[in-house]
Amino acid sequence: MSKKPIYVTEPYLPPLEEFIPYLEQIWDSRRLTNNGPFHKQLEETLCDFLGVEHLALFANGTIALVTALQTLRITGEVITTPYSFVATAHSLVWNNIKPVFVDIDPITCNLDPDKIEAAITPQTTAILPVHCYGNPCDVERIQRIADTYGLKVIYDAAHAFGVRHHGESLFKHGDLSVLSFHATKVFNTFEGGAIVCPDAKTKQRIDYLKNFGFADEVTVMAAGINGKMNEVQAAFGLLQLKHIDHAIEQRRAIDTRYRQTLLGISGITCLAEPVHTVRNYAYFPILVGEEYPMSRDALYQRLRDHGIFARRYFYPLISSMPMYRGLSSANAANLPQANAIAERILCLPIYPDLAAEQVDAIAVMVSGAGL
Repeated sequence: MSKKPIYVTEPYLPPLEEFIPYLEQIWDSRRLTNNGPFHKQLEETLCDFLGVEHLALFANGTIALVTALQTLRITGEVITTPYSFVATAHSLVWNNIKPVFVDIDPITCNLDPDKIEAAITPQTTAILPVHCYGNPCDVERIQRIADTYGLKVIYDAAHAFGVRHHGESLFKHGDLSVLSFHATKVFNTFEGGAIVCPDAKTKQRIDYLKNFGFADEVTVMAAGINGKMNEVQAAFGLLQLKHIDHAIEQRRAIDTRYRQTLLGISGITCLAEPVHTVRNYAYFPILVGEEYPMSRDALYQRLRDHGIFARRYFYPLISSMPMYRGLSSANAANLPQANAIAERILCLPIYPDLAAEQVDAIAVMVSGAGL
């Protein structure tokens, strides 16, 4: 194994010489932020690439989540998943909203629609599902539930850049979809994020909220925040888009190679590939079962000892963290599938520059031959 550590993901970096002209334009224009030309261009280009009509860029995905909830004036209780990165639930708390956790489907690791309806109370105003690992939620069933009870649906789509479901953009479902462009994501702008919204009026409100609430130089419409993406981030995003198809194809090849090399290892299960879906191969999760000769945590540590920094995404559950475990919905007895998956999950490294021989070496170590 290479002496260089292998992380679960690394940012895709196009050749530096391709980025220099963008920086020179920024230096020459002296326009560094506040809806500059690269910012406007990236919003338009992303709409075309993703197949959506309206998109608002943000400095990061967490501020985008916080703002999405404010955009729709969400209050009270929101049903969400315990199986996600903490920003999902934190965005609710920042808005003084009570998270209500329900269990996940053990096949997809997404919010289980069968559990949503029973959790609805008179205080419920919205559902906040996550397209976990970029695999689509059951968007049709979730929407039917939302329509029946008059609820809003905001998708945490941090993992789902470019994913298409049944031939159309996954972001056309729900009232809003929130993306992350963090450095570890399939598409990145160093830090960054976006909200996909259905109409120009909603985008206008989002644009007010992400700029302190300013409608013009003297008019403040709401208690907004500073969530703007700067020109350097936007320029890097434009450059990334030129290479994104190739980067996703490289991820696809790695995913295929893992599935081939891990096939037949007792106690190791790859998550099922979603049907009717054009994937982005954001992560490569495996489940470590009882038949495997060591525990998930032991495998995790042994891989780290050999310079392979796999991650237990998502462990521990959000619902088990101190700021959430006092909620009645956080009771482990109510979340058996989420707890079981969290104890077994391990995400192996996947990123465009991961070489085939490295994938094979990781697979050999998981098989037990190198441990």
